[in-house]
Formats: sequence, C-alpha cells, structure tokens
Amino acid sequence: MRSLYFRWLPNFITIGRFVLTPAAIDMIVTENWPAAFGVFVLAGASDALDGWLAKRFDLRTELGALLDPLADKALIVSIYATLALVGVLPSWLALLVISRDVLIIGAVAVSWLLQRRIDLSPLPVSKATTAAQLALAALVLATRAFAFPLDEAVLTLSVAVSALTVVSAAVYLWRWIRNMGP
Repeated sequence: MRSLYFRWLPNFITIGRFVLTPAAIDMIVTENWPAAFGVFVLAGASDALDGWLAKRFDLRTELGALLDPLADKALIVSIYATLALVGVLPSWLALLVISRDVLIIGAVAVSWLLQRRIDLSPLPVSKATTAAQLALAALVLATRAFAFPLDEAVLTLSVAVSALTVVSAAVYLWRWIRNMGP
C-alpha cells in the first residue's frame, strides 16, 4: 500500500507551482531575469513531473484533476500579464492568452452553475497551445536572462501562440455550445 504522502505527491507538486508563480512575477517586475527564468523553468518542470507521477504510478485524484489546469492557467496568465506590463510582450498577445483562459474558466463555471456536466479533459489543440505558450514565455525570459538575440524566434513563436490560442478558444467554445444545447 502506498503511503498517503506518496499518493498526494503530484498534488503537493502542483501546489508548489501555485507558490512559484508569485515568485516568478516578483522577479520579472524587479528585472531579475536569470532568477525569473529559473523559477519559470522549475514551475514548468513541476507540471511535467506531477503529470508523469500521476500517470506512471496511478496517483490521479479528483483534486489533482482540478488543481493542475488551474495551476497552469495561473502561471501562464500571470506571466503573460506581467511580461506585458513591463513591456516585454505586446499587450494584445497577453490579452489574447488571458481571454482564452477566462473564456474556458467562465464556460466551466456556467456549466457548473447550470448543473450541466462538461468534459474537462484537455484537447490535443489545448495541449499544443499550452506548450507553445510556455515555450514562448521561457524563450522571452531566456532572451532577457542571457541576452540571447532571438528576436526572430520570439516573433515566429508569438505568431504560432496567437494562432493556436485563437484555434483552441474556438474549439473549446464550439465544444461548450454543443454541450449546453438541448
């Protein structure tokens, strides 16, 4: 029998991601770019680790199924908003990324309030969108932390993030409308 602590390890790691998010924000605001990059990479790695542990050792829980996407959204929304506020990312891109997540959370909340069951499993386009959003944030932080001249890569990835974010939002909206129908 697995110990209670091991059983909840993925959830503890996810909660750690919630704790790392404000630390990364503070480091961005104070322009401590190497530390911000390191904390962000650690938060991203924690996402991969908690998911791997949950699947590999069958440690999935209902709480984890709720906390993990919320931790992802908190990290991404916070990082994009902060990078836009300090002038490193364009505001329109941050608003696009944030709007998608607000749309998803709002749709889930409305479904819950109306007592309509909704499938919360992530779609492949959503996983690709999240991966691209995380990659762009990491790339932007790395360019600041290590003075990498990667402006073209940032621009290219920004276009990809924009397209994936719009497509993902449209797919989720379509899925939600079908779910809410008669």
